[in-house]
Amino acid sequence: MKLSSLADEALLALENLTGTAGDLGVPSLRIGVTGLARAGKTVFITALVHNLLHGGRLPLFDAAAGRRISATSLQPQPDDAVPRFDYEAHVAALVNERVWPQSTRQVSELRLTVEYESASFLTRTLGRGKLHLDIVDYPGEWLLDLPLLSKDFRSFSDEALRLARAPGRTALAQDYLTALQATDPATPENETDARALARAFTGYLAACRTDEHALSMLPPGRFLMPGDLDGSPALTFAPLDLSGHPGPAGPGSLLAMMERRFEAYKKHVIRPFFHDHFARLDRQIVLVDALQALNAGPAALRDLETALGQVLTSFRPGRSSWLSSILTRRIDRILFAATKADHLHRDDHDRLEAILRRLVARGIEHAQFRGAEVEVLALAAVRATREATVRHAGEDLPAILGTPLPGEAVNGDKYDGRTEIAMFPGDLPEEADSLFQTVESESSPAAVDSESELQRLQEKEKGQAGLRFVRFRPPALERTAEGLTLSLPHIRLDRAINFLIGDRLA
Repeated sequence: MKLSSLADEALLALENLTGTAGDLGVPSLRIGVTGLARAGKTVFITALVHNLLHGGRLPLFDAAAGRRISATSLQPQPDDAVPRFDYEAHVAALVNERVWPQSTRQVSELRLTVEYESASFLTRTLGRGKLHLDIVDYPGEWLLDLPLLSKDFRSFSDEALRLARAPGRTALAQDYLTALQATDPATPENETDARALARAFTGYLAACRTDEHALSMLPPGRFLMPGDLDGSPALTFAPLDLSGHPGPAGPGSLLAMMERRFEAYKKHVIRPFFHDHFARLDRQIVLVDALQALNAGPAALRDLETALGQVLTSFRPGRSSWLSSILTRRIDRILFAATKADHLHRDDHDRLEAILRRLVARGIEHAQFRGAEVEVLALAAVRATREATVRHAGEDLPAILGTPLPGEAVNGDKYDGRTEIAMFPGDLPEEADSLFQTVESESSPAAVDSESELQRLQEKEKGQAGLRFVRFRPPALERTAEGLTLSLPHIRLDRAINFLIGDRLA
């Protein structure tokens, strides 16, 4: 997918050259952290920084295990126009209040500087090394906008309506589809009509994203995360039914107005994001909440697979070298991580990784073809549960212990956020392909004739899987005899760090 013009590439090359000159003293590595809603981006960055700053238990991070890291510190970020990632507030929420920090709503950045000794004797004799880690946090929903750069308003409308009318979405989109039926694209442009349609379309997208449905294909991404653009004309448009209007838009028509605003969205929202942030990344981690999709049923899992396919083919992967990076930046390492592994017993972690590998198969193929290194793992950046064995009906079952968030329910019992429980969440399928075969054969739009039939199939699939994942509070941190708070516990965060930066500290 071609997202940039020759002029864009020339400008990026000039900026990379300038940035490289500024990095001659201390090199920098820009790491993008993304994922769709509630995948755990904020928690991941907070836990990564907290463990590096506080010497956390990271046995699979080579530089830490070899005691080669001499100092780690937060530094002023290089991009003055980008909001700073509020690390201190997020740590306070996790450690002091035991609540999960607020989700990512905009691009933010944090610079962490690592001083280290090289593993190479020859390099070590030259003195200690230093590396700036520029961590860029951005909503994964914004990545779903990048493919819109190659579309016009008509193709955008056709695809959006095809989604809205698909089984599993029609009921959620009913208000929007009803408003659309009463709309003539050839009618004179009218701000009231435009706002009403945009509001109905945004309401449909919001309904799709609820926990009950957990659907992921929700472009345009800024409609649910407008930020300072809320209410602007660039966000006040909606797809139109153009099946009866094959010709160009008439001057002053509603269609012409929507086309103009769609192009403004591309120009003022998508392109700046691509140029200022996305095209400047060296490494990327994509966090995926596969458990939420499994909770919601096969339609959500299929939708997540489609969304990830759209997201991952937007990346700029490639083999990186010092010389090539002077003119152009490519993402040379991509980590796909299934989050909330602590919601499962460790016996199921390999199965969760297999499901994720199947979900991102298209992106893996795309990245490896371009020469990037790819890793897939299941992790919990902050481990909220412990493992145990419970005896039920004369049988020993692997269980997890944790404190459910207030309002979470298990078997009809609601919890208050203070009571710890032991639960068996169920086993993931041994073969990931069997799960996706069920999704493709039973819940594809071609195989379902009605909303009620789709709902029946979803309930059937949930019952067969026997899975139920609840959300837990962050853990109460242990303290040393001196009263010092230990680093945030995790599952495989050290493997993730080693893959993302380990080679640059060798």
